[in-house]
Formats: sequence, structure tokens, C-alpha cells
Amino acid sequence: MGHADGLVFPTKADGDFECGHRVPVPPARPFLDTLRVNMKETFFPDDPLRQFEGQPPARRLLLALQYVMPILEWAPRYTFTFFKADLVSGITIASLAIPQGISYAKLANLDPILGLYSSFVPPLVYAMMGSSRDLAVGTVAVASLLIASMLGKEVSPMQNPKLYLHMAFTTTFFAGVFQAALGFLRLGFIVDFLSHATIVGFMAGAATVVCLQQLKGILGLQHFTTATDLVSVMESVFSQTHQWRWESVVLGAGFLFFLLLTRFFSKRRPKFFWIAAAAPLTSVILGSLLVYLTHAENHGVQVIGPLKKGLNPPSSSDLTFSSPYMMTCLKTGVVTGIIALAEGIAVGRSFAMFKNYHIDGNKEMIAFGMMNIAGSVTSCYLTTGPFSRSAVNYNAGCKTAVSNIVMATAVMITLLFLTPLFHYTPLVVLSSIIISAMLGLIDYEAALHLWSVDKVDFCVCMGAYLGVVFGSVEIGLVLAVAISMLRVLLFVARPRTTALGNIPNTKIYRRMDHYSAARAIPGVLILRIDAPIFFANANYLRERITRWIDDEEDRLRLREDGSLQYVILDMGAVGSIDTSGISMLEEVKKTTDRRGLKLALANPGGEVMKKLDKSKVMESIGQERIFLTVGDAVGACNFFTRASSGHPPPPVNTAGSVTTTCEYVPLPLLYRSSTDVATGVPSLPEALSAGVRFRRTTSAV
Repeated sequence: MGHADGLVFPTKADGDFECGHRVPVPPARPFLDTLRVNMKETFFPDDPLRQFEGQPPARRLLLALQYVMPILEWAPRYTFTFFKADLVSGITIASLAIPQGISYAKLANLDPILGLYSSFVPPLVYAMMGSSRDLAVGTVAVASLLIASMLGKEVSPMQNPKLYLHMAFTTTFFAGVFQAALGFLRLGFIVDFLSHATIVGFMAGAATVVCLQQLKGILGLQHFTTATDLVSVMESVFSQTHQWRWESVVLGAGFLFFLLLTRFFSKRRPKFFWIAAAAPLTSVILGSLLVYLTHAENHGVQVIGPLKKGLNPPSSSDLTFSSPYMMTCLKTGVVTGIIALAEGIAVGRSFAMFKNYHIDGNKEMIAFGMMNIAGSVTSCYLTTGPFSRSAVNYNAGCKTAVSNIVMATAVMITLLFLTPLFHYTPLVVLSSIIISAMLGLIDYEAALHLWSVDKVDFCVCMGAYLGVVFGSVEIGLVLAVAISMLRVLLFVARPRTTALGNIPNTKIYRRMDHYSAARAIPGVLILRIDAPIFFANANYLRERITRWIDDEEDRLRLREDGSLQYVILDMGAVGSIDTSGISMLEEVKKTTDRRGLKLALANPGGEVMKKLDKSKVMESIGQERIFLTVGDAVGACNFFTRASSGHPPPPVNTAGSVTTTCEYVPLPLLYRSSTDVATGVPSLPEALSAGVRFRRTTSAV
């Protein structure tokens, strides 16, 4: 056991230099003011209301409209040079959007024409409300698969296509409402719970499942399992070997090879990005022409069939709010809405970083929500900002969101005049387009990077991937979110505590397991807590600190290297503390007292000091035992350790060209206490009442 009855921390006397600065308690603030500040920091970290301060009402109205509809901000500065770049980009992404829209609609078990509808209205809405210059809006494979999987469990798209269609529109409406609500309520941080590792694994798993689903089209199968897991798909494929159509296999393999070849070429030669962008539409045209000339539809090659001409019909009457399947639509809308948000915002931020501009996540949520609400009443299903289409838009040199308007215009012309041309488009070509797009979502390099940097993140990634591939998309998503939440809980419920040591010839203290030069202070244990202290981790921290003390006492006993006398808790990383955390500190204080040790706190924040003061824990620990820095705390401990042993305290060396020596001058009373006359060790009450004064001397080095 240590003995530290002589531990007294210096107090300031008039006219003398104080080596350690006292840590003040922040001034009290009214509860409502504190609540307002905390709410602002939580929900308005970017302070969007700052631009309205001091503005006349008319200007405020304009700024509010510009906030909701960013097009009003940049449209007055739009130039013809920008339009030429956006025109080329819009036409380029339209060549990709048309075949992808048809393909993804088939993946969602919807009429192919809905894929074109969904590439018309939502891009127009986003162009007015979105803040990204590079995002190209449209349908995506993962959301299409989720809709097919989750809705298909309740209603068969083959047996009851009308009800299934109505449920798809209702799902899109709920997704839009959910997305817009997150944006208006400033709750975008919810999406951040899907970590990068989780998204990489989930997207790769979903891409694998989508590719497996396309075996139906590649092999020309008429019947296929509705399950999405690997085992079920393989059973369905190999149980129907007698129905495989070699015509479809040859056609699909040929077009898939063509698509992958053009992508490879465009990656090697970025200037020819337009070749890969035009390849899907070229495949559709060539495939349709081949089927038309050879009548391949009569030889087992399935085609799209007739598509009706005309623009999006209204679908507000098709929303099924009173249906018994409404809860299914709500659940599917929330799930697909989150996935669409995570993908769209991640893609938008990536390209914004390349061009050195900023996009507002909450604005994007509002834009996504409003375009999906508008889409749900105009015969569209869920849309977001897919990576492949946005990458083409970026590489084509887009300048603003006008490229989405150009794309929508091209889709409108297609709907009005060109839809009959897609009658002979073979489904196997659509399957090839989907597979080629999905292979780009399997990010092998990101997975290898996770393995090399953080093995836990890699396990999270693989957990999400395997959950999707061997379970289902919903199971994979739940597992991915659960793993992410579990990791967050582990971070906050099991925070790291580390022992600090001194870097020689400095007043710097660092982790001894990280810095080999760091040296332990004799008789002093310095622990750093790397997280806020609250109910979820308070008991763990108490047990961990006690174990640190036990280990340190055992180490000193085995080495016969003195005894432990002081425990210093570095609170610099403790941003906040609740009542459970305060109780934990009280228990640690009692533990150290029982062992004859003295407890000191270093570098506590204002919030922590406020709680300690209100809870009276500061009186228990002692204001004089709370220090501004670890160096101040160690200096006081060293002084009283040497004072209790009868040795003069050493000079304190600081980094720099001047060595500052704190010369401790105890008043005569300190060494004439009634309790420690024999040893000369000052007792705590007498030292506090007498004070310890310091005289500062400096000498050039």
C-alpha cells in the first residue's frame, strides 16, 4: 500500500508565482440557454440560420427559397459555356439511363416503361432542389432488388401485378416522406450509422445477389426462385438444366464481354469514357436489331415486348394507404429510403470532394425526399444518385445540375416517339447490362484496404456481405446495421484507458505502449480516459482503473521499486459526464483513500467541472487536486514526494531556450505541524491553510 498523507497541492499566495493554474468552474448559465446551445450544436452544426441574421424580410425570403431550391442561387450566373458542357453530359448519361432504367425496372419486377418514367420526373425535381453538380439521378439496382424482395414476399407480381404496382408507388411515397423528414428535422446523422465498411460489404453482397438473379435471363429460364440467397439460386439454376437455352447463353455472354471490354478500355483511356457510357445503349440497339432480323424471339430468346408511348400518367390514386399491406409498404419505404440516401449522399460527396465544393447532406435529403414524393404520384418508383451514372456525368465534364434536365429531356423524347423501338430488345441484353454495372459495385480494393488498415472493419464488411449472399438482402441489411451499432456501443461502453509516461526533458506525457521513450513517474500512476463518462461505461471504467492500480502496485512490489502514492486521471478526452460517471469518480476516490493513495484530476473540461461542482464531488476530491495539465499534477506530486522524504524538489525543465525553475518555498509552519513534527511532512489541513508559495527564476540555456 502507498502512503501519501503528505500530498498537498499548491495554492496561490499574493505576490508569488503559481506553478500550476487553477481550473475554474464555468459560470452558471440558465437552463434554457444551455438547452438551446446544445440543440444547436446537435442539429445545426453548420449553422444554416447564420445567413439570415441582420437581413431584411425580403432578403430572408429569397435566402429561404434559395436554401430549399439551390437552382435559384446559381441560375442567374449560368452561362452558355456551362450549357455546352451540360448538354454533352446530359446526352451521354441519357444513353446510359435509358437501358439501365429498363433493366432495373425488370429487376424490381415492374413494367420496363416505369424505368423510363423514373428517369424523367425525379431528375427534373433534383435539378431544382439538389446541391450536387455531378449527381445523375435515376433508378438503382440495390433499391430495385430490395423492392422486389420485400414486396414480393407479400404479393406476387405475376399473379397480382396491379396490387404489386400500387404497393411499389406507395413504398416510393413513404421513402420520400421519410427522406424529406430526415432533412427538415436535421436528422441526417442517422444515415452515418451505416459505416463505410458496412456499405462496402452490403453493396458488394447486393451486387452479387443481383448478378445471380440475372442467370434467369442469361440462361433463358422461364421459371426462377423468388429467394435471393446463394443456395436457393444455385438449386433453381441446376435443377432446370434441361431448360437452358444456348441461344440466350451465347447472346448474353457476347454482350457481357462487349460491355466489360468497353469498360476496361475506358478505364485505361479516360479520354474515351464515352465509349463505356454508350456501350449499354449500343448493346440494346444491336440486340434489338439482331432479334428483329433473325426472329430470335421464336427460338427461345425472350424480348421486352410492346411499350406504350407517352409521358408519365398520374398515379396519386394508386397509392394504397388503406390497404392491409400498408405496413409492408412503410417498412420497405424506410429501408429502401435509408439505402438510397446512403448511396446518393456518399456518391455526391465523393465527386464534390474532387471538384472542391461542399454539398449539404440535409439539403440532399430534402431533395431526394421531394423527388421521390413527386415520383410516386407520376408513375415512378424509388430513385437516387447511382454511382455509375454519376461517374459518367462527372467524366463528361458536367458543370451544373442542368445535365439532369438534359437527360430528362432526352428520356421525354424517347417516351414520346421512340418506345416502339424497344419492342425487340432481348431480356438477355438487359441482364448483361445489369451484370456489367453490378461488377463495378464489388469493390475489391476497398475490402483489401480495410483488411490492411483495420481488421475489425474488414470483419464488419464481410459480415454484411455474407449476410446478404447467404441470407437475404433484408437479413444482410439488418446484420450490417446491427454490426455497426454494436461497434458504436463497444466504443462508448468500453472506452480505452491508457497509462501515460513522461517524454524525457519535456513536460509532455504520452502513452507508454506507443512511445518507447516515455518513462513512468516513480510513485505516480497517470491514466488517460479516452471517452465521455456516462451510465454505459461508468462501471467498466471503475473496474478498469482499479485493475490498473492493482497491476501497478504488483509491478512495484515485484521490482522493489518503492510504492504507489498518487493516481492522476487525465480527463482531457472526457467531453461530458453524467450522474453515473460522477458516482464512479466518488467510488474511485474511496478506493484510493482505502489504499492510502491520493487521487488527482488533470485537464477536465468545462462541462465536467460544472457537474463536479454541482454534485459536491469537487469538495470530496478537493479543488486543489484538480490541475490544468498533467505536467502540473506531476510537478505537485513530485514536490510533495520529495518534501516528505526530506529532499529538496528538483527544478522543472521546460522545452525551449529558457529553463524555468519553480523554487518551492514552504512557510515555516509547513514543517512544524503538530501531526508531523518528527518527519517534517506537512498535514493536509495545515498546508491548505498555510499555502505553498513559489518564486520563479529563469536562466538562458
